[in-house]
Amino acid sequence: MSIIKTILWVLLAIALVIFSINNWNPVEIKIWEDLLIVTKLPALVIVSFLAGLVPTWLILRGTRWQLRRRIASLESAVRSSVGSKQETAVPAAEDPNSSKIYPPVM
Repeated sequence: MSIIKTILWVLLAIALVIFSINNWNPVEIKIWEDLLIVTKLPALVIVSFLAGLVPTWLILRGTRWQLRRRIASLESAVRSSVGSKQETAVPAAEDPNSSKIYPPVM
């Protein structure tokens, strides 16, 4: 699975390099009325891509971290619950309420 992910990232990088070579043109970006930024088109595309990717990636990492903590907490609660039940359980041979089967007397 990681080889597929690596191949996709390499293909994305190659596509970005080809796009950058073919579109190395200056672009004017008007932020406010008197604020004008002149940059190259590939820089604008990369910054826009990262502006969408980074917050989404951070939310994903935070959610996974939170869920892993919750799962670990639940697993430890189950382990302690099962462990305490095993300590307090009486074996069937020593249980006075267990039904003992005797052979019929003749």
